[in-house]
Amino acid sequence: MRFFQFLILPFLLLVGCKKYNDNTSEETTSVLSYVNPFIGTGYHGHTFPGATTPNALVQLSPDTRLKGWDACGGYHYSDSSIIGFSHTHLSGTGIADLGDILIMPFTGEAKLNMGSAENPDEGYRSRFTHENEMATPGYYQVDLEDYDIKAELTASSRAGFHQYTFPEAEKAGIILDLTPTLANHNNPKHIINIVSDTEISGLKYTKGWAREHYVYFYAKFEKPFTHQIYSGNNKVVSDNFEGKNAKAVLTFSTKNNEAVKVKVGISSVDIAGAKKNLEAEINHWEFDQTKLEAEKAWLEKMALIDIKGKDEKQKEIFYTSMYHAFIAPMTFSDVDKRHRTIDGKIAEGESYTVFSLWDTFRAFHPLMTIIEPTQNQAYIRSLLQKYDEGGILPKWELWGNYTGTMTGYHSVPVIVDAYMKGQRDFDVEKAFEAMLKASRFDSTYNFVYHDEIIKEKVMPMAKYYNDQLGYIPSDLENESVSKALEFAYNDFCIAQMAKELGKEDIHKEYLERSKRYTQYFDKKTGYMRGKLSTGGWREPFDPRYSRHRKDDYTEGNAFQWSWFVPHDVEGLTELVGGEKLMEEKLDTLFLTSSELAGEHASADITGMVGQYAHGNEPSHHISYLYNYIGAQSKTQYMVDYLLQNHYQATPEGIIGNEDCGQMSAWFILSSMGFYQVSPGTTTYAIGRPLFDEVNINLENGKVFTVRAQNNSKENKYIEKMMLDGKELTTPFIQHQDIMDGKTLEFVMTNEPQDGKKLI
Repeated sequence: MRFFQFLILPFLLLVGCKKYNDNTSEETTSVLSYVNPFIGTGYHGHTFPGATTPNALVQLSPDTRLKGWDACGGYHYSDSSIIGFSHTHLSGTGIADLGDILIMPFTGEAKLNMGSAENPDEGYRSRFTHENEMATPGYYQVDLEDYDIKAELTASSRAGFHQYTFPEAEKAGIILDLTPTLANHNNPKHIINIVSDTEISGLKYTKGWAREHYVYFYAKFEKPFTHQIYSGNNKVVSDNFEGKNAKAVLTFSTKNNEAVKVKVGISSVDIAGAKKNLEAEINHWEFDQTKLEAEKAWLEKMALIDIKGKDEKQKEIFYTSMYHAFIAPMTFSDVDKRHRTIDGKIAEGESYTVFSLWDTFRAFHPLMTIIEPTQNQAYIRSLLQKYDEGGILPKWELWGNYTGTMTGYHSVPVIVDAYMKGQRDFDVEKAFEAMLKASRFDSTYNFVYHDEIIKEKVMPMAKYYNDQLGYIPSDLENESVSKALEFAYNDFCIAQMAKELGKEDIHKEYLERSKRYTQYFDKKTGYMRGKLSTGGWREPFDPRYSRHRKDDYTEGNAFQWSWFVPHDVEGLTELVGGEKLMEEKLDTLFLTSSELAGEHASADITGMVGQYAHGNEPSHHISYLYNYIGAQSKTQYMVDYLLQNHYQATPEGIIGNEDCGQMSAWFILSSMGFYQVSPGTTTYAIGRPLFDEVNINLENGKVFTVRAQNNSKENKYIEKMMLDGKELTTPFIQHQDIMDGKTLEFVMTNEPQDGKKLI
């Protein structure tokens, strides 16, 4: 732990006094009271409210639904019944998976099926209300109304701890069901072993978004049970079962207010690993001790940034954003460092999983280069580990699997951004080799894939066309414009690192590739457009048109994607026709109608301001582009608008999929007053500081401070800005300014200083 944390943690435990959520009177005496895990569990945020610790393998959380887009986190705030509590969840993704090893307590006769939301009485699920539910970092509690059971959950990194307080019941018990999986993915193999009358172990093997998904478990009960294993609704005679649709009904009687405790360790490796994880991390039956240890782990993360301001709701949003930013990537190695590799072997070495790189390269990883650079470099080493194991850098890695999901090769900016900032605790030459392989098409590459769909996603023909033709024809490749723009940006990052490494030929080659975005700009319409193999434009064209994952733009339209040239804003400005026209086009983006064209427009286009869509990542840098054309007051206005209106301290408070910390990282950086438009460089664009003072406690022992005088909701514009007392004349700072622990000061006002008002 860093020295400053030894100083600040006792203070954090003594300050603040605030309700965890609006539905409970319980108060706490720590900064954790500002964290509300229910934020993002409504609308399409897709977060979960359950118990977890920072970057943990276990996310022990209630499941209220398994099917549909809003089941991605397992829980939706609009639901009124709980199926059970499973041990693995994704945070804010747009695709569902996990939801493994579900446990549900009950009283009376055991029901073997989960039942339905429409009729919970058909199965073992139970009704609940939000008035009798609460969540804090590392802890979740709910009353299961149908059974009069109080359920409490906490967790360590690799184990979940359940505590169920029962009424007096002659017949009571716990069902352990391996069948439920988010998105109802195929479960071809289950194993359940009754080890003793207090121990049960097994395996859940799933072929879902992660094609080879192994979750081994080892569970210990404080209270002895009698047992019956089932396959579907059929009794299994043996105490050991291998097959499908496995569940175990574990029964006992209870006294009134008797607490029944269950501990569950999990592993991707084997049952022995799950047992070792449990025994290493929770070797006792003190539920409150594990809860306190989880809280301490979260306090360490909250201590990285200290904020001061008058708006309590903004503090709640900020610290909840910090909470969401530390859920993924997730620990994937066991306590003995064993993990399951991309190629299905068991190896030793620290490993992480859940890399939502299409999202997180934009703000999450840049944030980590500031507040946790050592951890971010561990993520990069894990990406290179997966390159060694599987033959290529991941695009979207999940539980030791290449999924091939999304576009681009965004391991590249994560690596280059760290490298350019002097954070190089990884094999640099291997990283450069891996980036080159990720950028090029080669049908002879030997990489791991579990089916032809994933093979094509990992090695798309878009790379072939980009290599051979110098552009990607829209009639030959889906989402050609988005892929081309992302390739150009990724190639710029490679060019930057090549230059630093003295690889001049590669630098020149990739710098040329980074300029290929110019081919897609249609000067007549003023938008990036699909270019046909015959050389013409795809017709008809409407910049508002979207057909989800089946047009020229990934989860968006021409209005949103025409701005994705973060590495060459000057070049884009020239392409558009100069600063005046660039400013007018940006104004149009934000002020035009939000109406979309097309019957199958992407559901990811949310949080709209005009045609800008804050609920999806391709728009996230756009409000900062005004800074590059002398209209920084419009950046200040738009950043303020997004901070004030698109993040709320409610379950519906995240305007789109949270995406493994990216939506939260945008808020964290932007609320502090700056944002990195082009990861892979070292420049941050100034926006609008939301808080009166921010102190970032750096790993090097220094503190970077941001102060805002005359700060208020009305005073959203910057009158003056100074860095260590020297006036800044351009709205940019450098990464080294932050690492040197300088002080960035703002004087705020209610009028734009450049005379430019968006509204």
